Amino acid sequence: MAKASKKTARGRAAPKPAKVGPGELLTLLDFVRYGVSRFVEAELAFAHGTTDPVAEAAFLVSEALHLNPEQFETFAGARVTVAEGKSILDLIHQRVTTRKPAAYLVNKIYMRGLPFYVDERVIVPRSFIGELMDSHFGGEEGAGALIDDPTGVERVLDLCTGSGCLAILAAHHFPNAAVDAVDISKGAIEVATRNVGDYGLEHRISLYRGDLFAPLGDNRYDLIITNPPYVDAEGMAALPPECRAEPKLAFDGGADGLDVVRRILREAPDHLTPGGGLICEIGRGRDLVDEAFPELPLLWLDTEDSEGEVFWIAAADLG
Repeated sequence: MAKASKKTARGRAAPKPAKVGPGELLTLLDFVRYGVSRFVEAELAFAHGTTDPVAEAAFLVSEALHLNPEQFETFAGARVTVAEGKSILDLIHQRVTTRKPAAYLVNKIYMRGLPFYVDERVIVPRSFIGELMDSHFGGEEGAGALIDDPTGVERVLDLCTGSGCLAILAAHHFPNAAVDAVDISKGAIEVATRNVGDYGLEHRISLYRGDLFAPLGDNRYDLIITNPPYVDAEGMAALPPECRAEPKLAFDGGADGLDVVRRILREAPDHLTPGGGLICEIGRGRDLVDEAFPELPLLWLDTEDSEGEVFWIAAADLG
């Protein structure tokens, strides 16, 4: 068996696991504090389902102990067994040495409180669209609703579905809708198939492998949701190691990041019902999008953690 390299991808010596003596770490919080210290020391990048080292450490501790994240506070002061502690420390060390997103280490991510399987075949889901479906499609007490009645939505399309999480959230939010989901990646469709099966939604979600609208024929939808590749060339060159562990195809949006977005906006009118609309996540590229499409009355939507990273446009305004 070949010996593992002692160098990181950048040629630096790989960090050695810090020595932890018996009885030095006892409770869940102790292990979270330890994890935070190691993550900060290693200058890790986050934003793969968690946004900071504290949330990341708590996530890994919870997963090692088979706890739902919502149960963490209940058991925060509980003591950890020796075997459990070893599992936690192993995950923390893997996170530091591999620089892989934590979701890949445990093959799980949560969106809107629901768990989804993920691995290196798909980008780690972190879309804001799930939150926007709750806040703007049916609305909270009807306020700011783009679609007043979720039960009236009959067909939904999720373009660039990846792990299938948005398609599954859409199936939950629009209880009478048939959902189609498309991805060009064979691996992504395999992961999405697993998640759709885990939620028993095979009868409502149809998965297609293909290039955007190509496998859909003349199908039309009341709602198209998409979180396409939108990173520009400069951004691709500057991706942190965590993002480089994810499929390049899921990030690369061409020179200015808008190659796929242009195609979606150009082709979407042929696949929307007259009263339908498109919701698209674009990251921090709002200025570029507004400059590229000055004729479109895009409505920019905010969430608890984002401002102007997702837009909505009605079918009537797409022409």
